[in-house]
Amino acid sequence: MYEGPIQDLIDELAKQPGLGPKGAQRIAFHLLAVENKDIDRLIAALARVRDDVTYCAECGNVSANALCRICSDARRDATKICVVEEPKDVHAIERTKEFNGRYHVLGGALDPLSGIGPDQLRIRELLKRLATQEDGNDVTEVIVATDPNTEGEATATYLLRMLKDFPGLSVTRLASGLPMGGDLEFADELTLGRALSGRRILA
Repeated sequence: MYEGPIQDLIDELAKQPGLGPKGAQRIAFHLLAVENKDIDRLIAALARVRDDVTYCAECGNVSANALCRICSDARRDATKICVVEEPKDVHAIERTKEFNGRYHVLGGALDPLSGIGPDQLRIRELLKRLATQEDGNDVTEVIVATDPNTEGEATATYLLRMLKDFPGLSVTRLASGLPMGGDLEFADELTLGRALSGRRILA
């Protein structure tokens, strides 16, 4: 236990996801050792995140403008929408360079035990987006890319129920299976079962 401002900083850092007390302590003492200009840059970056970052009016992704760079890009395929839980998932899919459509960020997943139901997510906005088709391009596919856990599966099932009556709309789910370089003996039963059921023809 340290005194005064350094302990306050450690306490605040330790509240952040992925940081425990030891990691928070390392960062706090690192900040003690850096120059004032480095701390000033960090403070300025945090202030910009607080004051300038907003959410895209169309998809809900983080953005510095009314529309994010993806929604404002006319080269993206507007007939495909990939539904994800969080903005970080958009970044993960973009890194693959395999998807050239648009996104819809739900802002989480269904979790009744934590009080997160459909009204707490951006599901209504998705339904409205599909119903209005303002850009003149009919959406033909919604890819549900929620996490492969209990909450993500519940969200995917709920979305499928909500979307099944849209005419001409195909609702797909990200395939899940074995990671590249993984060993079968270390795979859990659910992952291995999905890899089997999602197998594809090679020849």
